[in-house]
Formats: sequence, structure tokens, C-alpha cells
Amino acid sequence: MEQVSQLIHLDYAKEQQITGKNVTIAYLDSGITMHHDFLKPHNRLILFKDFVNHRSLPYDDHGHGTHVTGIGSSSRIGVAPSSNILSLKVLNRQGNGKARNIIRCFQWILQYKDIYQIRIVNISIGMEADSTQTHSRTLLHWVNRLWDAGLIVCIAAGNLGPAKGSVTIPGISKKIITVGASDDQCQEDYSGRGPTKACIIKPDLTAPGTDILSCYGSSHYIKRSGTSMATPMVSGAIALYLEKNPAATNKMVKLKLRSSCDDLGYPPNQQGWGRINIQKLLND
Repeated sequence: MEQVSQLIHLDYAKEQQITGKNVTIAYLDSGITMHHDFLKPHNRLILFKDFVNHRSLPYDDHGHGTHVTGIGSSSRIGVAPSSNILSLKVLNRQGNGKARNIIRCFQWILQYKDIYQIRIVNISIGMEADSTQTHSRTLLHWVNRLWDAGLIVCIAAGNLGPAKGSVTIPGISKKIITVGASDDQCQEDYSGRGPTKACIIKPDLTAPGTDILSCYGSSHYIKRSGTSMATPMVSGAIALYLEKNPAATNKMVKLKLRSSCDDLGYPPNQQGWGRINIQKLLND
């Protein structure tokens, strides 16, 4: 993660002791295993809710959710090491999710966002843009509802690139923040690219997504790749920004991201505004 930290200028936040304190990120994924990085120096899991098997205790029978959560919120290697965690399980042990469970989760967030002080919703999942129109429209409707309710919604661009129009649903929403993967000085070939069928430029920005080290099991670490890994880097960066600017709205955050990314020199439908730069993001 040291090289990744340099690419996104995370060291600046560490120097300023900005850690995402008192900012809650909701992770929609395969759940969470209680890795010691989530428990030390204290337990930061605010709530676990299972929309798949309806169990009460935290678990992750796939591993994707634990890894994604670690990138954003691990106390050792996470972008926002003091951020609070809300783990919402919508993916099964194969890493697949049913639209109805995801929609139920969106509805739950809208109902309980104030109670749990949710500011950021991280969605490292998606379906192909040519999936059933009913599911597509419904998912987009509820994602837009989240944004309209004031939540900052970060969604992975998907791994179906490099073809044009390969950003997955619900990342094609105009309102939300869609994250692609970039590494070193080039965008990864797998990262979903725009434009959308509505001619919307996507992704909005990129972050490193290849060979990203994060939490595995209760005490180990593993490397994974994908826009799923890039997305919590952006969610974590936003948590840092919100610690410093707690009154910022989702629209303000999106505008600040737009003005603070590093241009990698690629077309907007490959890189959006560019790669996230945390130092620029945190500077007024």
C-alpha cells in the first residue's frame, strides 16, 4: 500500500492527522469478518445487517466485503483508519447479489441513515448495462433516491472494460460518483468505460485498483484487483474530507473531487476527472 499511498498522496492526511474520525461509511457487499484492524484500537463496526441470510452476527462467506471494507477503513492500511463501519450484506457466498435484496438495502438506508449517521455509501458491485430493463431502472431509481437524500454514493465502474459503454449498473447514474481503476500512469484495461447510453461521461474519477493489499479473515491480508478496490479508496478519501468539512453536501464533495484530481492525460470516458489526489482534496 506504500506505493498506492504515494499515488493518491495519502501521506498528507497522515501528516495532518486526518483519519476520517466520526464519519460513517456504509459498505454494501458480501459482509464483514471481524479482522483485528476493525477492532483496534476500538471496535468501529456500528452495525451489521444481513439482507441475504438474515443472520445477526457479522460474517463474510466470500471475502470481497472484508477486503473492500479494509481498503476504506482498516486501522492499519485503510485510507480512513478511524472511520466508522456499517456493513450491509447483499452478496452471497458466490459473490452474487439479487436485485431485490439490494433494493431492500437501499430502502433500509433511506429509513435509517439519520439514526446511524451514514454519510457515505460504498457500492463495489454492479451488473451489465444490458441486464433486464426493469432491474436497471429500479436500481437506478433507488440509487438516485440515496443521492437525493443527501448521501454521498460511490459506485464501482465495473470490470468489463476496455470497451466503450462498459460501465456497469448502477454506476451509470449521472448523479452518483462512479469510480474506475488506474495504476501507475495508465488506466487498467479491465476498468469500465463510458459513455453511457444516455451519453453521460463515466467514470467520474479513478483510483488505484490492481494488486491492492487489504484484510482477509480475522488477521491476514491478501491482494485483490478491480474497480471494487478503487471505490473504497475514494470513499475513504471522502471520509477524510468530511472530517475536516463536516457540513459539506454531496454536491459540494463532487465538485471538490472534480477540481482536485490528477489528470492522467486520457480521454474523459477512460479517466473521468483523473486520479484522486487526497492532498489537493484536503487543501482549501
